[in-house]
Amino acid sequence: MSPLALRQHRIQVAGHRELALGRSRKRMMTGLLLFSGLVALLGLRLIDLTVLGERVNADPVDPYAAAIPPRADIIDRNGETLASTIDAYTFGVRPRDIVGNKPLLARQIAAAFPGISEARALAALNHDGSFKLLKRRVLPADAKRLNAIGEPGIVLEREAERLYPNIVLASHVLGSTNIDGKGNSGIELAFDERLSRIDQRGTPLQLSIDSRVQMALESELAAAMLKFSAIGAAGVVMDARTGEIIAMTSLPGLNPNDAGNGTEEARFNRATMGIYELGSTFKAFTVAMALDAGVITGMGQLWDCTRPLKIARFTINDTHPLKRMATVPEIIKESSNIGTAQIARQLGGVRQKEFLRQLGFLEPVSVELKERGSTLSPGANWGDIATMTVGYGHGIAVTPLHLATGYAAIANGGILRPATLLKIGKGHPVPAGRRVFSAETSAKMRELLRLVVTDGTGGKADAPGYRVGGKTGTAEKAQHGGYARKSLVTNFGGVFPMDDPRYVVVAMLDEPKATKETYGFATAGWNVAPVVGKVIARIAPALGVLPSETRDADWQSLMPYVHEDKPH
Repeated sequence: MSPLALRQHRIQVAGHRELALGRSRKRMMTGLLLFSGLVALLGLRLIDLTVLGERVNADPVDPYAAAIPPRADIIDRNGETLASTIDAYTFGVRPRDIVGNKPLLARQIAAAFPGISEARALAALNHDGSFKLLKRRVLPADAKRLNAIGEPGIVLEREAERLYPNIVLASHVLGSTNIDGKGNSGIELAFDERLSRIDQRGTPLQLSIDSRVQMALESELAAAMLKFSAIGAAGVVMDARTGEIIAMTSLPGLNPNDAGNGTEEARFNRATMGIYELGSTFKAFTVAMALDAGVITGMGQLWDCTRPLKIARFTINDTHPLKRMATVPEIIKESSNIGTAQIARQLGGVRQKEFLRQLGFLEPVSVELKERGSTLSPGANWGDIATMTVGYGHGIAVTPLHLATGYAAIANGGILRPATLLKIGKGHPVPAGRRVFSAETSAKMRELLRLVVTDGTGGKADAPGYRVGGKTGTAEKAQHGGYARKSLVTNFGGVFPMDDPRYVVVAMLDEPKATKETYGFATAGWNVAPVVGKVIARIAPALGVLPSETRDADWQSLMPYVHEDKPH
């Protein structure tokens, strides 16, 4: 080979060697990239399995599995969780992918998930379609048992679940969400936008509710409802100074974790939607109106309670007739319809209506919830007879929450503030209020309401040391254009401590029945007043109200105006 040819051959060999090395480098880089990608995929899968939880047999085109958006927690005033969003699963089957024995698999599903019967599981396994939904919002523990069956045709798709850890506690306040994760009722509906906003999901919505107080109110009302065979109950605990609702309940209760299966009666919020004639608890408003208007000029002023009061074809009677001239303290202490009707008539319908309008009693109660009932009043027929009957709580129907806001205004110095379910704080100051009674009227009403408990019809509402004041109310339920004499609504509007009012407690029983213990009576003094006393004794320590045997409202100053007869 010539020198020139040899040189060309060496160049050719060197070129092949460079090409070979280039191809090798490319193959090595491709291999490294594939290996790195595989490691990354395995790492992500490991994270999914260990941190996020296993998604078993997920069907990405499953039309039933919806992505429910995250939602902010709801907490009580002390930071306790009332509602939270957790991981749950959609459970279904792909009948065409089943590899095991279907009857046996149906038994295994029923054993693993008691909420689904063997017959229902077998029907799903024999379904003609490609997918059959069996259950939405399955909890992780149940999903784990279903997954352990090891059947490829079982579908478990992860989704978000709204959880209410305290089950029925404050259920009508909290409300619930629908199957798409949107607010359906209660706070969940009222603050749906706030709870679902992306920038707010990490910030809990803090309510004014105190879980400890809520539990005490619910348990005492439930016990009374059972004891007196009532068809329902409602209650409110409110801060008299701020309007904060510390507890609010309606019974029968509802489990918001399964709200769809609750009855219509259980879903009904008696505290904010239930419209009732509340009877003699209204007498406190009538006396306060008359004091403010100058109709009552002194505690010794006398009113004729010697006989029933006849107006046209109507007759107003007392359950326990006084049969004599009576002072204002006696009228309120003994709950005289005859005396209160005369006070209301002298006040007049025009002024009475305006006072009730100022109190918010002629419109739905002011609170954040959407569930609010429209009140009933005489309207265009607000003549003398209506004025007198409204004076003692008949012919006008409001909610228990109306009563609570009104009693707060009577006790706190005369300022009406709207009820609120949000905790008062930096982002939510005390709601602006308006004066509805003078401070002097408020002070006198505190003495009168304390007298009702120490020496009148509300004695069973007392809680030793906590200086309870308040008023009983018993009313027949309106029915078919008249009244059902044996269907009563009993309620009590209470305040404590009366020397320095802090909290209002309202309790109501719907159609309570008499017992041997109540000597055949089904009135408020026997069945619902004791509930208020028991609730106050339980919640006062938690709310920082100290008992005292020396402090009290000046109800003793009223005793010179009280006849010495024993209470009826």
